[in-house]
Amino acid sequence: MNITRHAENPIVVPGLYDWRLATVFNPAVIKDNGKTYMIERTAGSLTPCKNYLGLLESTDGVHFTHVVDTPVLTPDELGFPYGSVQDPRMVKIEDTFYMTIALRPCAMNYYPTGTGIPERSIPTYPEGWGEEEGHWLTRSILLSSKDLIHWEYVSTTTPLEINDRNNILFPEKINGKYALLRRPEEYIGEEYGTEQAAIWISYSDDLKTWEDPVLFAKAEQEWEMKKIGSSTPPIRTEQGWLLFYHGVDQQTVYRLGAMLLDLEDPTKILARTSNFIMEPETYYEKFGYQIPNVIFPTGCVLDEGILHIYYGVTDTAIALATVPLDEMLEHLLEPSNRK
Repeated sequence: MNITRHAENPIVVPGLYDWRLATVFNPAVIKDNGKTYMIERTAGSLTPCKNYLGLLESTDGVHFTHVVDTPVLTPDELGFPYGSVQDPRMVKIEDTFYMTIALRPCAMNYYPTGTGIPERSIPTYPEGWGEEEGHWLTRSILLSSKDLIHWEYVSTTTPLEINDRNNILFPEKINGKYALLRRPEEYIGEEYGTEQAAIWISYSDDLKTWEDPVLFAKAEQEWEMKKIGSSTPPIRTEQGWLLFYHGVDQQTVYRLGAMLLDLEDPTKILARTSNFIMEPETYYEKFGYQIPNVIFPTGCVLDEGILHIYYGVTDTAIALATVPLDEMLEHLLEPSNRK
């Protein structure tokens, strides 16, 4: 599978404002009214690593500038002044933008090692913060906006007592219901049908109350044996929903795979890459401030038949890769990948 990295990578880097001095990564991206909009995940410091979300725009999908010079979402706005808002994904349904995020009530300290996963410690917070186990869990939140700048709370999509990341909304209703991809990390073991954190799906009539999730994709290959999770919002094609997903191996290397899901029943996997289609290769994908050997796509734009994949690299910067949709589908539909 020939995925082309952009020659100007990384295309978005830290700096400029105090809330993004340390790092930027894992963006949500959407094209609307001729412009490409990016919501970046940022941090002004690694100690603590409190994350914010900023908004950028571009006319060519490569060169981005900030729409506003302040974050468009902070953990403070959600009632968690020492927390962290992370991993945005974004879709537009009718005239409304919807964004899913991961929210940690309290942020950790990170100390880069340069060669491996950062060392961590718990910051000293005022009394009442960081004292409960739940303060270190990740819950997922759904928000809505008309202008990408002002965001309103819609619902907490996952139980508060578990870690549940990689919540991603489908860009349209399926059989009259909203559909949400999830990755509940505690749902492992015989009773859940998977030994590693896997991909589940939930449905809702109103975006507020969500049905119990259903497991439909779990680790199969060595490169995804630690956990897998949805990466970018699904893209409707004539052959099915195209879903990029990430796999993490036992050495915490992040790679990219793809699935094709049935349009009417996304729990039916029509095809799935038997091997990864992208892995860390370049220096900026192997070394950075935080976790090395990470490519983490969280935004994908289909424009004139080309998939533009936006991905975080080593929790340090944002990069871009492209591949023709026809080539991706042709690869996915090879006999070795069909289910």
